[in-house]
Amino acid sequence: MQLSMTTDYVKSTGDPSPYLKDIANAGFTHVHWCHQWNTDFLYSKPEIDQIGTWLREFGLKVLDLHGSMGPEKNWASPREYERQAGVELVRNRIEMTARLGGDVVIMHVPAETGCQPLRRSLDELRETARQLGVRIALENGSFPAIRELLAAYEPGYLGLCYDSGHGNLVADGLDRLAAIKGRLISVHLHDNNGLEDEHKPVFTGTVDWPRLARILAESSYRKCVSTEANMRKLPGMAEHDFLRQSYDAMTRFGRMVEMMKEGSRLGA
Repeated sequence: MQLSMTTDYVKSTGDPSPYLKDIANAGFTHVHWCHQWNTDFLYSKPEIDQIGTWLREFGLKVLDLHGSMGPEKNWASPREYERQAGVELVRNRIEMTARLGGDVVIMHVPAETGCQPLRRSLDELRETARQLGVRIALENGSFPAIRELLAAYEPGYLGLCYDSGHGNLVADGLDRLAAIKGRLISVHLHDNNGLEDEHKPVFTGTVDWPRLARILAESSYRKCVSTEANMRKLPGMAEHDFLRQSYDAMTRFGRMVEMMKEGSRLGA
């Protein structure tokens, strides 16, 4: 079974190669590239080339990449120079994703609807994304804002990333996902207690995993399941134990999704 692990399960800056090696040794086949996900860092060609070398060495593939809405380079900023710098930052991630063999960049969006700076940024990035075969996935936070943007842009350019941890912090997260499951192109799977965004392994919190598996099985999502769990709320846990628990949990959840798909086919 193909499974994806986030690269920042220990930390999101610095040398990623030890974590890539351990992800591969744990049995994962893909990575969700999440290093530098909230910084203004621009990846250069030598850095991207080295990441590509590591991925080939460890037998890993890039499933998708978490783009950055940085603290100063912000694609949704009302300050025009910050917005333009943010467009440059997102374009850097789109180009990086394409060069590493991925096809989706996940981005956060501001909560307010009708965000004109963000729409200008999406307009400016559309041609780069089209030429490189990379789509942008908007990560759930404010579903009204996301629905407005999905209605304004075509599925070949813009889709949804469902973060199960974010969704579990509101009463109707799965209802909102079900309503737009036809635009789902990326997932961030992890668990929490329903009160804070803990990023714990699947099946260790209160997410309704059977229902989420059914929605995924009926959705437009076609790639392998991907976890964004990390160790930051698990003090004292050894890294190899965390990776083993995450791998086993994702294998179990992946089988749940496949069983739901098979059940739907038999019922058709």
